[in-house]
Amino acid sequence: QVQLVESGGGLVQAGGSLRFSCAASGRTLSGYAMGWFRQGPGKGREFVCGINSGASTYMADSVKGRFTISRDNAKNTVYLQMNSLKPGDTAVYYCAARYGSIWTSPGQYDYWGQGTQVTVSS
Repeated sequence: QVQLVESGGGLVQAGGSLRFSCAASGRTLSGYAMGWFRQGPGKGREFVCGINSGASTYMADSVKGRFTISRDNAKNTVYLQMNSLKPGDTAVYYCAARYGSIWTSPGQYDYWGQGTQVTVSS
């Protein structure tokens, strides 16, 4: 079992920045792909970005150039740096883990964090 605990998030004005951390326990993240997803009001859960165990990343078009995902395997932690935030980025953000490669479908992930609210005001 992998337990994921997120920290970060909050309220920020448009154009601002936030940073998330997702700390894993119960098992090393070696071999696991990590994803960040978000769910806005009245919307389904959508893929934001992912990073595999080799630190290769894949970003959704909507966040390319603004968001960065990284991982520190020694700390068993994944990070999401969000810059140039827009009101459309308002959502609950989740980190997720699956063994193997990055998938954009949330159904392919086995472990989930509790979710953290991000609100971007205009």
